[in-house]
Amino acid sequence: MLMQVGLFIPCYIDQLFPRVGLATVELLERFGCEVDFPREQTCCGQPMANTGCTEETRPVAEKFFRIFKDYECVVCPSGSCVAMVRHHYSQYLGGRPGFEELQRKTYELCEFLHDVCRVDSIEGRFPYQVGLHNSCHGLRGLRLGSCSERVTESFNKARRLLEMIEGIRLTELDRPDECCGFGGTFAVNEAAVSARMGRDRVADHARNGTQVLTATDMSCLMHLDGIIRRQQLPIKIMHIAEILAGYEVPS
Repeated sequence: MLMQVGLFIPCYIDQLFPRVGLATVELLERFGCEVDFPREQTCCGQPMANTGCTEETRPVAEKFFRIFKDYECVVCPSGSCVAMVRHHYSQYLGGRPGFEELQRKTYELCEFLHDVCRVDSIEGRFPYQVGLHNSCHGLRGLRLGSCSERVTESFNKARRLLEMIEGIRLTELDRPDECCGFGGTFAVNEAAVSARMGRDRVADHARNGTQVLTATDMSCLMHLDGIIRRQQLPIKIMHIAEILAGYEVPS
């Protein structure tokens, strides 16, 4: 019997990067899931919550709960949105029957493929040097990989999936888990700091030969792509779902 998955697509992917959503569906179906996309879904509420608009966030969290609570699993191609559900919805939904179960069964895409589907091989060839940006929410919020500031066993779920693809070469960065500087509304409120952090992140990739820059969060990639375009660097961006699904590098 196929696993029933409720697909949650972040609002910025829905509006600006629909190809990422399509790649996510293709991957989930390839690895044995029955995917449903509830059309009434909206934002997870993270932008309002990060800005301190607590009461404005509450109805958004409640709507997410109503829409997704009955699915076997919920999968999202964004570590930051999943971290919002897992770590910040408690102040809005704590104590509600079924909420803790929803927290446990909401997964970031790579986490789901690695931990639940137990993917051990991925067909396809991607003959490029790929730089993996380890987004903060995924790395430090969801523990998708080990962090340099903690003395623990080294692991990285997204990198492990990429390593399964034939022909891929992964960039070894000087600072592999440094923040890109996006941070949602931080990029607006602290634009100069955000841009400087992004330039440092892009420079590390350029210095070490990255041809395609990828991540589990399209929001980080959107920020970095703006810097890449302004500096006219020969680096393309692709969400990790696009690479794993076998999509071509955009022209």
